[in-house]
Amino acid sequence: MQKDPLLGTTFGNYKILAPLGQGGMAHVYRARQENLDREVAVKVLPPWYAADRNFVVRFNLEARLIARLSHPNIVTVHDFNESNGHLYIVMQLVDGGTLKQILDTSHDAVSAAGTSFPLPGTMDVLEANRIFQQLASALTYAHEKGIIHRDIKPVNVLMDRSGRPILSDFGIAKVLAGSSGLTRPGAGVGTPEYMSPEQCKGEEVNGRADIYALGVMLFEALTGRTPFVGDNYPALAHGHLYLQPPDPRVFNPQLSPQVCQVILKALQKKQEMRYQQANDLALALEQAVHPSSIGMGDISAQPTLRPSGIERAPTTPIYTCPTCQRPNKPDTYFCVRCGSLLNPCPKCRNQNRARDRFCTRCGQSLQYRMQ
Repeated sequence: MQKDPLLGTTFGNYKILAPLGQGGMAHVYRARQENLDREVAVKVLPPWYAADRNFVVRFNLEARLIARLSHPNIVTVHDFNESNGHLYIVMQLVDGGTLKQILDTSHDAVSAAGTSFPLPGTMDVLEANRIFQQLASALTYAHEKGIIHRDIKPVNVLMDRSGRPILSDFGIAKVLAGSSGLTRPGAGVGTPEYMSPEQCKGEEVNGRADIYALGVMLFEALTGRTPFVGDNYPALAHGHLYLQPPDPRVFNPQLSPQVCQVILKALQKKQEMRYQQANDLALALEQAVHPSSIGMGDISAQPTLRPSGIERAPTTPIYTCPTCQRPNKPDTYFCVRCGSLLNPCPKCRNQNRARDRFCTRCGQSLQYRMQ
């Protein structure tokens, strides 16, 4: 096997140590930042991108925007530059695998055991809820900053050693979108299985395209497959554009109708029919998974009529972020403005929802911050 020529080389202060992964448009390496004596991840783009100066300008502009994101579930960008004829991005090292690897491992383990439940390639609905609550929080934060991911998929969800999901590759698809003349095989501007109808049509996208992709991932996490399958891009695009997604219970009869409704709403063809914010999807999923913990569910958030016919204001409590004072919904873990943990346990540092009065891991009493 031919040795990777980048191994042992240095990009600025970063010495390439070992490969971490490879995608259609970049290689990712474990590297050591010599001046700070720490390990980082370095994503190196192929040399043909650096040869196009217009692409380099777009890359630098987008990298600056992404580097400003600060959220526990978004990978931290430390640096970006050009060296040895390559563009590269330096990020925090997240070495717990990816969501795709978790789903693949589940599939292999169940297949080896010869059992039919849990279903191959699926995860428990409680675990899926935990992961997707955090991913939705990250997307809501990024969207409020005006940044759309455009390529949400399991391989772009990194997992740390504690099981925290961390979104990577923000902004890469946007830069590639303007470089069709440079595109090499596999280096598309989205992944067909997860592309929204508007992406398939080449239209301008907004945060609702990411919400569609999040719905595809949730479908996959709970059924073991994506809603539309095909051997080529035209077949997959046809599904996204014209076919109704199948009922998830066809592939996983254990799912509740409420959870299926959440998935199918996220997969609506028309943007205005989907959830308008990722946190809306998260709240609906939480209510579907834990209906008794929400009390009256959606009803409590709607105006009610007094006997006289006068509307009463909603009674759903709002929780204030201790860092930036932004009001947040009861079932969020992180502030939608600044990304701070809303209700960390002072004893074990577990992530808790804003509304939790006691730590879900150790039972410690939590500070109550209802507005």
